[in-house]
Amino acid sequence: MRVAAIDVGTNTVLLLVAEQGNEEGAQPVAIAERATITRLGEGVDRARRFAPAALERTQACLRDYADIVSRCGVERVAVVGTSAMRDAAGSDVLAAAISREFGVPPRILAGLDEARLTFEGALSGLPDEGNAEEAVFDIGGGSTEVVIGRRGGGVNLSFSASYDVGSVRLTERWVTSDPPAARDLAHIQEQVLAAFSQVPAVNPGTPPIGVAGTLTTLAAVARSVVPYDGARMHGLVLPVGELRAVVARLAAADLQQRRNIPGMHPGRADVIVAGGCIALSLLELWHAPSVRISDRGVRWGLVLELFKDLKGRDCAPSRSS
Repeated sequence: MRVAAIDVGTNTVLLLVAEQGNEEGAQPVAIAERATITRLGEGVDRARRFAPAALERTQACLRDYADIVSRCGVERVAVVGTSAMRDAAGSDVLAAAISREFGVPPRILAGLDEARLTFEGALSGLPDEGNAEEAVFDIGGGSTEVVIGRRGGGVNLSFSASYDVGSVRLTERWVTSDPPAARDLAHIQEQVLAAFSQVPAVNPGTPPIGVAGTLTTLAAVARSVVPYDGARMHGLVLPVGELRAVVARLAAADLQQRRNIPGMHPGRADVIVAGGCIALSLLELWHAPSVRISDRGVRWGLVLELFKDLKGRDCAPSRSS
């Protein structure tokens, strides 16, 4: 049994094709994974509409993904859109392209749905903390999601919120020089701290879980992981002091220097400093000594949802019964 999940984000389009056996409790196994930086949200914060070039890059990526999905022989496909598709005029054009390529319309995630999928996906494959409360944060290009909940006996969320602070949005809004000037970083930190002012405290004894490309890239730079290896990143616990040193190193470098740092994805080099500032501000607000890295997120939560739906369909009684 195979399914495919596509997450159309502000900065990156992610694909996961996964397989699950019929055995009770079997966990999904990745068959194919892709992450393509298309910068769909380029200029959206200012213009509130998609740039034609950004749409073209994203549509080309989706055509490539449709070929992969077709070759893998999946039973069900789901496509979701997040911050950029919520914010921008022109989403109908992209939605039509998605329906054409995959035969299903995209689902524009509401905040609670995105929170649940992020939480379930990020925690999949990580040590089970039992019924302890856990915090997950997902720094995207356009927004950052913060989710707090428990997974013992089923997911139970106590807090979830989406904030309009993302690595692309804040870079376009505040970064005026290369390397970023001290005043640029101060503006970013000020906006981030204001956005997170109502985020509740968490237990500092349980490391918060950081998901998505900002955190995985910072961790890869910290540990000089080349080429990138998601299996090495997933579950890695990184001291906040080490993360702070990495962000300071990146902030002191110009764009070309950042692109050449081992572990850095060149397509993230221009927005990684803003993303790092978001991560540090939240972790410092929580007084967290460390952060656990998750290489998973919405796409994994969506795959889990698809398998549940397929299992329910297979187990449902027939109309003749």
